[in-house]
Amino acid sequence: MSKGEFSMQIAIVEDITSEREHLKAELDVQLARLSLNAVTFEYASGSDFLAAAGKERFDLVFLDIYMGNENGVDTARALRRFDEDCMLVFTTTSTDHALEGFRVRAFHYLVKPCTEADMAALFDEIIKRLPADDRYIEVNAAGGPVRLRFREILYAEHHQHQIYIYRTDGQETVVRQTFREFCASLADGRFFPCSRGVIVNLEHARDFDGADFILKNGKRVPVSRDLAKAARMAFGDFLFGRRDGR
Repeated sequence: MSKGEFSMQIAIVEDITSEREHLKAELDVQLARLSLNAVTFEYASGSDFLAAAGKERFDLVFLDIYMGNENGVDTARALRRFDEDCMLVFTTTSTDHALEGFRVRAFHYLVKPCTEADMAALFDEIIKRLPADDRYIEVNAAGGPVRLRFREILYAEHHQHQIYIYRTDGQETVVRQTFREFCASLADGRFFPCSRGVIVNLEHARDFDGADFILKNGKRVPVSRDLAKAARMAFGDFLFGRRDGR
């Protein structure tokens, strides 16, 4: 996946129009939930998809296993001859082809008809594979929509029905949103909820002294007493992951 202004290239390969439309609708819900930028292409056959995939790279492909005279596993094998990295999700009425899916490095199976919960679970896994530096949220601030990359957020706090987002450039962005919704938009191992109304980006923490996260700019972000043990573990896991290059 490319760096810079990140946008996913997604393909839906399905020969039945109604099922393509259903999958596209569920997909759009998850893209909106996670503030992911994506372009989605639809193909009614494996051969049409392969022709397109030979010209441009896809990050994620939803591939029906049973398509008329075509078999999605065969399409996947052909794809793997020139694209080893694309995340491949089989859509099927049965998991009988699980072994073949393993051989073509399928990322996941979705059993039809997929539900919103199925897609949410899938995208929670997918998002872990996205380039960390390119992830962002879009928030509706007083002056209009604002796009904030995760790495730009130091910490945020909830006060009187508003979220105050403190940024690395010294500025702050204020949005009217519930704290629960805001935390859900930061589905990333860098962020730790310090209390019922404060969340911190561990990427910018220098230390944790048992009561506060001490940020690299000297700011102290307090942690509620009942979350102190979890905070220490989360910070340790984060630092360990950074050393491992994860």
